[in-house]
Amino acid sequence: MNIAIAMPEIFLLSTICFILLIGLFLREDCRMVTYLLTQVAVLATALLVFAMMDGSKVTGLYGMYMHDDLAGVLKISILLLTAGVFVYARKYLKDRHIWHSEFFLLGLFAVLGMLVMVSANNLLVVYLGLELLALSMYALVAFNRDDGRSTEAAMKYFVLGAVASGLLLYGISILYGLSGRLEFAGVLEYVNSQNVMQNTPLLFALVFIVAGIAFKFGAVPFHMWVPDVYQGAPTAVTMFLGSVPKVAALAMLLRVLAEAMGSAQPGWAQLLLVFGLLSVFLGNLVAIAQFSLKRMLAYSTIAHMGFILMGALTGTTQGYGAALFYTITYAMMAAGGFGILILLGKDGVEAETLDDIKGLNERNPWYAFLMMLFLFSMAGIPPTVGFYAKLSIIQAVMQAGYLWPAVFMVVMSVVGAFYYLRAIKMMYFDEPPEHAAPIRAELDFNVLISVNGVLMVLLGILPSALMGICSAAMVASRL
Repeated sequence: MNIAIAMPEIFLLSTICFILLIGLFLREDCRMVTYLLTQVAVLATALLVFAMMDGSKVTGLYGMYMHDDLAGVLKISILLLTAGVFVYARKYLKDRHIWHSEFFLLGLFAVLGMLVMVSANNLLVVYLGLELLALSMYALVAFNRDDGRSTEAAMKYFVLGAVASGLLLYGISILYGLSGRLEFAGVLEYVNSQNVMQNTPLLFALVFIVAGIAFKFGAVPFHMWVPDVYQGAPTAVTMFLGSVPKVAALAMLLRVLAEAMGSAQPGWAQLLLVFGLLSVFLGNLVAIAQFSLKRMLAYSTIAHMGFILMGALTGTTQGYGAALFYTITYAMMAAGGFGILILLGKDGVEAETLDDIKGLNERNPWYAFLMMLFLFSMAGIPPTVGFYAKLSIIQAVMQAGYLWPAVFMVVMSVVGAFYYLRAIKMMYFDEPPEHAAPIRAELDFNVLISVNGVLMVLLGILPSALMGICSAAMVASRL
């Protein structure tokens, strides 16, 4: 049984129940207590995960659950990113008078689902974690119930998410019918005994599973929900959706494809190649035509997810490590970028269009500088971390023998730099909007956004520490 293997998840679930009960007895002016308890729960769970990292791979719960250093790195990344997102979100919720404890509780349930996905050793446990994450996110997207656009975005996300979950579950059912096993070791044993490219039912299962995973990444052609949901959801929810779940999506890809179906790599690599290149192409090209800042960042996300898929398709330790490094650093960029958007918004009005960032340097030079760092990093301009992240992916792709896709990625990165530089030009050379409100934030927000921005440069100059952790995690998990 070895129930101790799931101790971080058990602790987090117990804390969620405790916060729910405490919330019943708190007045509206005491909501800060819920926020503080939430942050304590997240950070304490991260400490529990760190304490369990000893370099070994352990299974428990009758083989359905596992823990290794890769799970530890992924979980700590998810938890620390979530803590940062909650700091940014607090200002947004208070400014718009939707300061409800349910936001943080739904966020914790989403985190619990992500932690389950990371440590799953069984296809149904992966699905269980995925659904817990998805149901929480549907509710969060519709969190501002007085906003019609938020409700519309939630409905689109729910309908398309249900279809994607059905595709994934259908692929799992085909795989179970073929192998008679659901645990990863059993599936791998079956796949190893087959000639993948000549086994049509197995290829069908692969297509459906990869489609479900690609939807969670927001990769082309399963990207149609991303721009509408990013634009319609409250900015705090868009920030959470655009950063933390991407780490969980990569975890699902590594567990299901690389670990359980590693020997089928010739099959799923072709799918990821197509999805990755289409995402890099369409994401960068369509983003140029966007005047909505949220939609521009949505298509930017699609392009970045294409890079991650290109790293994963290599099937090498170097490629997986580069994909993990890219995912973690991109989540930091996205959280910081949307954090600046939260600062630019005011009561009842979202900062949504490119016009809203005009003249930001005149309004607050420090925030303009931080936003420039985030945009430079997304564009992959040295010395920011985005440059090294893209370089590591392109190197892994070239070493795996994909020369022309690597060249294509470089070209599209240059094309994509246009819309980031356009936004920076507006911040520094255009006049601010009339009656622009002063930009204010509390101390914790200012400290975190500053650290977030400085990390963009520090990790770009000294990337070896984080990259070493990512590569060591892949080696320890034998990927």
